[in-house]
Amino acid sequence: MAANGGLFRSDLLGLFGFVVVSILSSSFCLGIRSVPDGADLAGLLRFNEAPEYRNGVGCDPSLVHIAMTLDSEYLRGSMAAVHSVLKHASCPENVYFHFIAAEFDPASPRVLNRLVRSTFPSLRFSVHIFREDKVINLISASIRQALENPLNYARNYLGDLLESCVERVIYLDSDLVVVDDIQKLWSTVLTGSRVIGAPEYCHANFTKYFTPAFWSDPVMSRVFASRRPCYFNTGVMVMDLVRWREGNYRKRIAMWMEIQRQRRIYDLGSLPPFLLVFAGNVEAIDHRWNQHGLGGDNVRGSCRSLHPGPVSLLHWSGKGKPWARLDAKTPCPLDHLWEPYDLHHGSSISSKTNDLLGSASVAGLSSYL
Repeated sequence: MAANGGLFRSDLLGLFGFVVVSILSSSFCLGIRSVPDGADLAGLLRFNEAPEYRNGVGCDPSLVHIAMTLDSEYLRGSMAAVHSVLKHASCPENVYFHFIAAEFDPASPRVLNRLVRSTFPSLRFSVHIFREDKVINLISASIRQALENPLNYARNYLGDLLESCVERVIYLDSDLVVVDDIQKLWSTVLTGSRVIGAPEYCHANFTKYFTPAFWSDPVMSRVFASRRPCYFNTGVMVMDLVRWREGNYRKRIAMWMEIQRQRRIYDLGSLPPFLLVFAGNVEAIDHRWNQHGLGGDNVRGSCRSLHPGPVSLLHWSGKGKPWARLDAKTPCPLDHLWEPYDLHHGSSISSKTNDLLGSASVAGLSSYL
């Protein structure tokens, strides 16, 4: 997709832009949030400037659109994720980031915008404001409070938040690093009428993602009658936004969230509604693009090892986050593979990281692992 002058560029995002977006959004709501205290927030807002990455030979002017959430709680992870994408991209100047920020985050969208610009001076990006009251009344209690953050549901609204000229996007969570050329993921073909593509895991016990009340209801469980549903992780998706908008998939997901509020048909957060709408009709992407679960289980946050096979993306989904475990000096072995991308002020690549990587470059991580 060619660059479009209508894109809401970060260098034009001044106070007036934020006010306009706010006025066009819905009514005031603080949402559910784990808020860092003043000292923690001050520490989060200190990042070193990233190296400047330039296009290689043969890059055309088309853009790779990536959407990510941006908030004070996962800010360190987001910065590392952006850094990893740029470091391994064959055409980093063609990567365009769409950051989704909550209006009432402790670090305001305007502050987050300035922070991204100072860390990545040449990055092409926009900051889109997500009004949490759009979804707050649809969120039900989950097994872990972090899963109740309204910003987890921002991916449902990408068709509304992003400009209509953006017809396709890669959605990425903030707790991952990319160790391969993002252009390879972008080139995924969504066949037939498929709206999203993601790595599928058909060996997983699909029934556990829903309660007995769901499976015992003949009407609700019939939703999967004509498909073979497989688990997929919504932290890495290629999305056709044209088909998404035309099919009104935001409302389809919201319908299941409304039912959940009344009937309690699942225990997790934003994942099950996606499964209900898309499972069994997803373009299967190679597993190398989501080595997920590295954060451990949702209760203990225990260490996990890699799945067999090559790796293009490492994803710390689950309770434990690499930056928190590294700071606490209780890291899991794979947390040291996240560390080289950390731009947080005062962080450095440990000797253990260098030992792990040895003579292999991070760019060669797929074959190294």
